[in-house]
Amino acid sequence: MALPVPGGCARFAAPRSAHGGLRTAIFATLSPPKPDKVNWVEATSSFFERDSRPIMLYDGVCNLCNGGVKFVRDNDRNRRVRYEALQSEAGKNLLRRSGRAPDDISSVVLVEKDRSYIKSNAVLKIMEYIGLPFPQLAFFLQFVPQFVRDFAYDNVAINRYNIFGRTDSCELYDN
Repeated sequence: MALPVPGGCARFAAPRSAHGGLRTAIFATLSPPKPDKVNWVEATSSFFERDSRPIMLYDGVCNLCNGGVKFVRDNDRNRRVRYEALQSEAGKNLLRRSGRAPDDISSVVLVEKDRSYIKSNAVLKIMEYIGLPFPQLAFFLQFVPQFVRDFAYDNVAINRYNIFGRTDSCELYDN
């Protein structure tokens, strides 16, 4: 269920989850330390202590991105992927963990316990987690050179607000 959060993604909705109680209990325990003295993998390891599923980071105000999250949720029958907006504090911390700037909302990112994927690699990896026929499609798309896939991805990402629009509030999804 999507929960709009007016004025951005700074606050968390607190829906009950089948995988660990209140959503805020997982993310609110992490207070951001000083950026230059942080091992972000260690600082965000609590995200994977109780729930090892990967986390899909998405632009919470982008209509295309929200549609993508809804598509993944509809095709992820086994609920193998969690979701977090890039603009949220948890999203920013997971971006840092992935070696990206905390304000970089230019790409979907898939964060697993031990590694992260960006751009077209993230999309292909997400496709592996959801139902048929997407894992098979991802298998064939991996043979398209990454620079070609990322070129197409970047062109859509750069124009996503112009083509698909944006919302005034951030959509958060129950994991």
